[in-house]
Amino acid sequence: MMVAKKFAAVAATLALAACASTDTRLPALDLPAPTSTHVAGVERWWTQFNDPQLTTLIEEALAANLDLRLAIVRIDEARASLRLARSSLYPSLDADFGASRARRSQSTDFAFPGPQISNAFSGGLRAAYEVDLWGRLASGRSAAQAELLATRYSAETVRTALAAQVASTYFSLRALDAELQIARDTLGTRSENIKLQKQRFDAGLVGEYELRLSEAERSAVAAVIPALERAIAQSEAALAVLAGRSAREVYTPMVARGKDLATIATTSEIELEVPPGLPADLLARRPDIRQAEANLTAASARIDEARAQYFPSLILTGRFGGESSDLSDLFSAPARMWSIAGNLLQPIIGAARIGAQVDAATARRNQAEIGYVQSVQAAFRDAHDALVAHRSARDVFVAQDERRSQLTDALRLSDLRYKSGYSSFIDVLDNQRNLLDAQRARVNALRDRQTALVDLYKALGGGWSPEVFAQSAAPPR
Repeated sequence: MMVAKKFAAVAATLALAACASTDTRLPALDLPAPTSTHVAGVERWWTQFNDPQLTTLIEEALAANLDLRLAIVRIDEARASLRLARSSLYPSLDADFGASRARRSQSTDFAFPGPQISNAFSGGLRAAYEVDLWGRLASGRSAAQAELLATRYSAETVRTALAAQVASTYFSLRALDAELQIARDTLGTRSENIKLQKQRFDAGLVGEYELRLSEAERSAVAAVIPALERAIAQSEAALAVLAGRSAREVYTPMVARGKDLATIATTSEIELEVPPGLPADLLARRPDIRQAEANLTAASARIDEARAQYFPSLILTGRFGGESSDLSDLFSAPARMWSIAGNLLQPIIGAARIGAQVDAATARRNQAEIGYVQSVQAAFRDAHDALVAHRSARDVFVAQDERRSQLTDALRLSDLRYKSGYSSFIDVLDNQRNLLDAQRARVNALRDRQTALVDLYKALGGGWSPEVFAQSAAPPR
């Protein structure tokens, strides 16, 4: 009697555990107030730079980049897993055919009449179906659907990051091109200075000291050019890799240029619609957050799938066919046979194993919840940092542009003072060196401003369309 009561208590406990439903609500979040109701033009934000070559590079990368292709292949894997999970909800039907030949022993005490060697042939159809009484199979299907959705969002995350990386690398390449042109122009100017100083030295107007300083300045500029050429070659190879080109094209990269960096910056300053602030739909716009949400949904469904194992499983089987010792009689009426059966399997000793599976699924769900919160946290930090960086980069460029203009005037004045005998040649060299640094710093400020704009669009979920995604990439039902 005591054993029966204990068994009933255990059974009741298992039933309550199996019937418990997993909470699928998203965790409560303390979110900042949005500062913009809508952000327009972010789906294909790179077209707003009005540089056809940049658009061509990004579209080439979106079509052939290997990281993106790998993410798409993972979608195919998740889609196959979903088909596998859905197939368990339907009956299976198999055709089976068998043939055997056997000889009986003559050394036994009891001998059966008939021939010692016999043949046996069988064939027919077998059907099996598991009745999903407690929703285990349906929960598995729901989890597979959510996992497929997560892989789709993962591919969109790769897509947004890829477009931003191509744009940033392209702007860095155009900045290096501009620096190289400045260095080459400066090298020409330094060479002309040496010729003038050589003429003045031959005429006895300047000493050897001034001539050697001029030559040293020219050598300093000449040393910059190979480093810039190396950086340009490396950036071209990086763009070739991002574009998914062949190994031969990566080894000998040919990257066509579009507009120069100054023209792109001017166009973006006038025409490009800069996102005004934090959009109200940021959580829906960021594919990485949607991916974390789908992972959380899948993890919750896996808990229900594991918990349903506490209940018995009901499997129905059936067979129709024939059995005969002669192959020619296999499908005759006397050889016909059929069977229908039902099996009910209730775990008893394995409850601890099921409990461990439920605990493991619960732990994975808790991890997915933390991952979701972390994704939201990272998204708002990205948006905050991008907005701050955009404002900062714009101010830095204005200051660097003013500095270049001021140093241009300073160099002109110092050259006049030197030719008039009011200052030394060292003052001219210092101003030449400072102007070169200011010109390169201005180019880098231009690059940083464009890169900050790219990061801003990426942080606000640019590079894909949630509406198009919902229409064309929804998981199958």
